[in-house]
Amino acid sequence: MSLRVASYNLRALQDDVAALARTVRAVDPDVLCLQEVPWIPPVATRVTDLARRCGLVWSGRDHRSGQTSVLTSLRTQVLSVTHHPLPARRGDRRGYAVTRVAPFGGPAVSVVSVHLSLDAPERVRHARQILASLDALPGPAVLAGDLNEQEDGQAWQLFGQRMRVVSPLTPTYPANLPDRVLDVVFATPDLTVLPHQEVPWLYEDLVAASDHRPVWVDLEVPGA
Repeated sequence: MSLRVASYNLRALQDDVAALARTVRAVDPDVLCLQEVPWIPPVATRVTDLARRCGLVWSGRDHRSGQTSVLTSLRTQVLSVTHHPLPARRGDRRGYAVTRVAPFGGPAVSVVSVHLSLDAPERVRHARQILASLDALPGPAVLAGDLNEQEDGQAWQLFGQRMRVVSPLTPTYPANLPDRVLDVVFATPDLTVLPHQEVPWLYEDLVAASDHRPVWVDLEVPGA
């Protein structure tokens, strides 16, 4: 039994939402980790509408997590959703969302949506706090999001000491002509990475939807 986990920075839905929804539908994730979830009201209406357009369900209706959240498909059972703020510079909103999911008939997997700071020392502090939170969760785990740094960054390397990169290291930013890998998926060693499947998305939609491109990975859940 497999679980497709994707990550997408929405840029606060400031762009073409129809194009964004078409892109998400092409990816067809079981769990979609979101960053830059909009904070300008009516938030609930906008995110609920996005989930409907994507054929997904909004599983975590809480924005204390610094504009991170998660959407899930009806193929996936949601066991719990928690949101955690991260201390950040004044005026900045940072946090992470932890969702416990289970493919129906399978064991639980923790999926963490993160959006790290623009400040390098702050990213390191955030990474350590997130990893400490993961230590308290049993079973396999996935961490996905916008790290605001590449693989030579300290926060990236901290995550890499405990987990491994499982998404393709294909540039994701900026969407029109990407040259930086800012968006990535990590997973614990007990999850098996399945061959990457490309999807029938449109370049025009990618450029119109957000300033980031999404990433995704198919993982085999142990014991399923």
